[in-house]
Amino acid sequence: MQKVLGYMRKAIEEFDLIQDGDVVGVGVSGGKDSLILLKGLYLLKRFIGINYKIIAITLDPQFNGIKGDYSNIQHFCDEKGIEYIIKRTHIGEIVFDIRKEEHPCSLCARMRRGALHDTAKEAGCNKIALGHHRDDVVETFMMNLEIEGRIGCFSPKSYLSRKDITMIRPLVLATEKSIRHAINNSDDIIVLKSKCPADGNTKRQEMKEYLNNKERYDKGFKDRIFGALRRSGIDGWGYKCVK
Repeated sequence: MQKVLGYMRKAIEEFDLIQDGDVVGVGVSGGKDSLILLKGLYLLKRFIGINYKIIAITLDPQFNGIKGDYSNIQHFCDEKGIEYIIKRTHIGEIVFDIRKEEHPCSLCARMRRGALHDTAKEAGCNKIALGHHRDDVVETFMMNLEIEGRIGCFSPKSYLSRKDITMIRPLVLATEKSIRHAINNSDDIIVLKSKCPADGNTKRQEMKEYLNNKERYDKGFKDRIFGALRRSGIDGWGYKCVK
């Protein structure tokens, strides 16, 4: 966990993600990334020197019309004194039962973002933290290049003027490997298995497998892509100027 905390601290300082007085809504799906993000932000408060509050927020898509069981997250938050909000939605029904989307991820992501923004604003948050890590950055960059024919990626920090809220991604410098290691060595986190019908059968999964396979035969392939993105400076990825 210490390695992940180091990555998070560096990202927060380098991209100016959190300031004194911030109320940060942490999007918690129950997967490894969002749980480590929540734990990391909780632990960092002890020594990072920034006075902020975190509120954990889970959006329940209710896949197949069944309410999700988030009792393990509730228990974690109760132990740590973290406010926890579960927002029940009909996203699963709309995407899979009503719309019957052939490629559901895009619509699902848009609906989840909208619901998360609204829930966070209602809770008094001025920022929302998402659990995207370094491998997600590389995958997204490559997907944009391959599928949309454009060079770009999500930003470490972005202000949404329509909602008057800022999205931050404190894990963007952490590798998926370091997050997995932190999970395996944490006795207070239980990862929830995804109930999404499309889990493991998406374009992102295809890209993840392609990149991992490429990495096996060309060590450092993902690092070079990430480095190129940072050196390009696009979408807020430029290095911090030192005066």
